[in-house]
Amino acid sequence: MYGVSPQAYDRAITVFSPDGRLFQVEYAKEAVKRGATAIGIAARDGVVLVAFKSIHSKLVMPESLRKIFDIDSHITVTASGLIADARVLVDLARVISQRHRITYNEAPTVESIAREICDVMQRLTQIGGYRPFGVSLLIAGVDDQPRLYEAEPSGAMTAFKADSVGASKKEVDELLEKNYKETMSVEDAIKLGVEALKKTQEEKLLPENVEISFINTSDKKCVCLTDKEVAKYLK
Repeated sequence: MYGVSPQAYDRAITVFSPDGRLFQVEYAKEAVKRGATAIGIAARDGVVLVAFKSIHSKLVMPESLRKIFDIDSHITVTASGLIADARVLVDLARVISQRHRITYNEAPTVESIAREICDVMQRLTQIGGYRPFGVSLLIAGVDDQPRLYEAEPSGAMTAFKADSVGASKKEVDELLEKNYKETMSVEDAIKLGVEALKKTQEEKLLPENVEISFINTSDKKCVCLTDKEVAKYLK
């Protein structure tokens, strides 16, 4: 019997290696690690997303690069990895949310949207001829309380008080673990997210390459800060 090379198991998404690994899913996670950093923080009075955009050329129009997307009036998403893959999942989530409103005449919960997105991501790890989504999502929103979920390429869904995806995840998570407090306000959470980016990004933070969005528990409405408002936090 000839030995089987490990490379033989990374040619199809549906084939497990002898040690129980799906290499294509692991490759998708590597794509996420190469993406720009995004941070989510659940505060006592809302939830915050802070995302860094890597602008590789002075010729690029910064507003054409988006990292934070609204799903519903009370749910927003940021991503790291292949943003084109994220757009597909965002469009799907918007349809799911609107279908829920039409069917039940009420807003969907953040968890239900996160779970359905993860179900779609997981399904593609079992179908031959497809590849996993090369993106991780941070799904933030407010229903009865602030919520934050991470959706991984494998389809795994995890709830967090604070989390990050993309490059520098390890360093950012260490900062969040050290400085996060459940009593912090949305304002404090934004400052913590910006501070974490400042300490982990090699590029200088500018209003053009940072996006900040939040949802308050009071009105449950997504608010995306303008460049002028972002600049105040960067100072």
